[in-house]
Amino acid sequence: MGIGRLAGWLLILALACAPAARAAAEEVDLRLLLAIDVSGSVDQEEAKLQRQGYIDAFEDPRILRAIQRGPTGRIAVAYYEWSDSFYQRVVADWTVVSDEDTAGAFVRTLREASIGIATRTSISGAMRFGLGLLTRSPHVSTRKVLDISGDGPNNDGDFVDEARDAALAAGLTINGLPIINDRPNRMGFPSMPDLDLYYQDCVIGGPGAFMGVARDFEAFGAAIKQKLFLELAGSVARERGDAV
Repeated sequence: MGIGRLAGWLLILALACAPAARAAAEEVDLRLLLAIDVSGSVDQEEAKLQRQGYIDAFEDPRILRAIQRGPTGRIAVAYYEWSDSFYQRVVADWTVVSDEDTAGAFVRTLREASIGIATRTSISGAMRFGLGLLTRSPHVSTRKVLDISGDGPNNDGDFVDEARDAALAAGLTINGLPIINDRPNRMGFPSMPDLDLYYQDCVIGGPGAFMGVARDFEAFGAAIKQKLFLELAGSVARERGDAV
């Protein structure tokens, strides 16, 4: 066998044995990480109210229209629950939402999944987990947002500002939705009446970062819809060249 023919066969063999090339990553307007607090200060009723808030939001046709107004008309979203530095649980892995069917599939996943409740509050752990989840997203986008909701300050794991700075260095924008309430919690932890100031100073950051506030768990649903509208509006504004 000639050298040229042998080289050809070796090339064919190498290509046959090589892993399949990764499919081109799907472009979306926004990669959105939804990080939900299920720590000891959150009881089962409050956890259900949070979950229902996101279900209602993604069933709202106004949210879907806001998604479709973006340059590609689709976003990728992942939803996970978090508590202490070792407890983070993916409830709905990366899902592209672009129409009623895809939004419905995301909602069904949220509706059918169980709700876990743990103990301490590690916002820093939630940030680091979200950063890892972002790295394995099979999508590309100019905007990457980590959306953290919770009803208490960081009390476990790394310093929250250090975790925040690492996330910002990786190009994430962190938005916050503190839930302020004075309901007694099952672990006996005191509430933090100025939690919104804590989120402002220690949690949110990055280009266009902002914070919504839910004054109690009953108000969470309306607050998350408003925040989603603002996050989705950022994709449209970037396409037009507006400030976000």
